[in-house]
Amino acid sequence: MAYEVNGQTIETTEAGYLVNLTDWNEAVAQVIANEEGIGELTDKHWDVINFLRDEYINNNGNQPMERIIQKAMAEKWDNKKLSSKDMYNLFPRAPSKQGLKVAGLPATNRKGGY
Repeated sequence: MAYEVNGQTIETTEAGYLVNLTDWNEAVAQVIANEEGIGELTDKHWDVINFLRDEYINNNGNQPMERIIQKAMAEKWDNKKLSSKDMYNLFPRAPSKQGLKVAGLPATNRKGGY
């Protein structure tokens, strides 16, 4: 599988995760989001994506579990108490998995969302 973005072919794994982390940019993220059925990425999507990328790139490959993502977004979004449903409305196939894919990061091998 591969994504076509602005005339460039982006190589992926069979599951659609990027092979090369440096191939990612916002246009690639939008193409992946479209392929995943998410549609147009909102500011809240970008908050999650940027959080996941920051954790992975600047925290020794950390791939946060859903509860950690949810808590971080609650703080970012005016300390609003978020539910899992709020996060799944953004990434229906799990923020900790589908979010990683859109963020251009490797798939997690962790089981479960919490």
